[in-house]
Amino acid sequence: MIGVGSMLGAGVFAVFAPAAAAAGWWLLAGLALAALVAYANATSTAQLAARYPTSGGAYAYGRERLGPWWGFAAGWSFVVGKTASCAAMALTFAAYAAPGAQRPVAALVVVALVAVNARGVTRTAQVTRLLVAVTALVLVLVVVVAWQAPVAGAAPGAGAPLGAYGVLQSAGLLFFAFAGYARIATLGEEVRNPRVTIPRAIQLALGIVVVVYAVVGVGALRALGVDGLAGSTAPLADVVGAAGWPGGDLIVRVGAAAACGGALLGLVAGVGRTTLAMAREGDLPRPLAVVHPVHRVPARAEAVLGVVLVVLVLVADLRTAVGFSSFAVLTYYAVANLAALTQGPDDRRRPRVLQVLGLVGCVVLAASLPPASVLAGGAVLLVGLAGRAVVRAVAGRMPST
Repeated sequence: MIGVGSMLGAGVFAVFAPAAAAAGWWLLAGLALAALVAYANATSTAQLAARYPTSGGAYAYGRERLGPWWGFAAGWSFVVGKTASCAAMALTFAAYAAPGAQRPVAALVVVALVAVNARGVTRTAQVTRLLVAVTALVLVLVVVVAWQAPVAGAAPGAGAPLGAYGVLQSAGLLFFAFAGYARIATLGEEVRNPRVTIPRAIQLALGIVVVVYAVVGVGALRALGVDGLAGSTAPLADVVGAAGWPGGDLIVRVGAAAACGGALLGLVAGVGRTTLAMAREGDLPRPLAVVHPVHRVPARAEAVLGVVLVVLVLVADLRTAVGFSSFAVLTYYAVANLAALTQGPDDRRRPRVLQVLGLVGCVVLAASLPPASVLAGGAVLLVGLAGRAVVRAVAGRMPST
């Protein structure tokens, strides 16, 4: 439920418009490519999680398989990129739920969901289950309405110019809708039988979301056509509008708010657990490694994250952060695939070619991002690596006790 809630977030209510602008009717090919890369990444993550059922995800896997610097690159990319994503998700939630009071409502939802996470992963999954149920019902209604609306647009192949770059760009945009399975892998210390539970949860969550996105994408294209979908700022609300369904806009807003809330809940859980793992190793301040004695959650790390997020949603315009956040996510998964490649036959659950596919896919999709996003993401990664080098150098000069 945490994985599905993380993936069925704001993306399903917004990502089809830019994907249609990039690839036209061929956005469905982009969806298939994104799902393929996501599946390869999921098998790598599941294989590693079965061997290392601990908090931290690719940060922990990179340290174990490739060395501390690789682990830090993955962990830093995850924390920085997903912190920006958390703030963007909170602002998106507020944009749907309370357009006239976006920033204060975003701050309130951050405080509320951090408090839910502080009660433990079981409580997190319970709330996520409720939010996912609301989102799923809204999406079912949207799909039903889409198939009742008059068919719009030209024949397949119309719209945006065809080309490999357009399909790759649409895949890059759509890929991030599938990124929620990483949050499952960070919860290795908090579930029963993690060697079985985590791989199964990753693949089930991904499979469910691929089907949902395919059905919603086909319905949106059918109802709005390529040009209508590409020019929409609220695609699923426009799908409902095309069918003339009274009250549909309000229902879609409720669904979008629920989806963003579910995704934000999963994001906060994942960032908190990765921060915990990095703090344990000294890559972040060690006081952040404190675990609550009753609820067994990284309460201090999540409290700090909550404070940072409240500040961000109140003062920052995070639209420019989306690009480097995307770059950071692909860097995270590239390290995970590289780590999985080093595992031996005893730990291997899927053919090695899937790890190669995931690694190459991450690199290609990262290269398909706008140049400014690549430069910003690379700069943030280099700043983190340089900071770690300075801290290590200073610590090496300090006298031992």
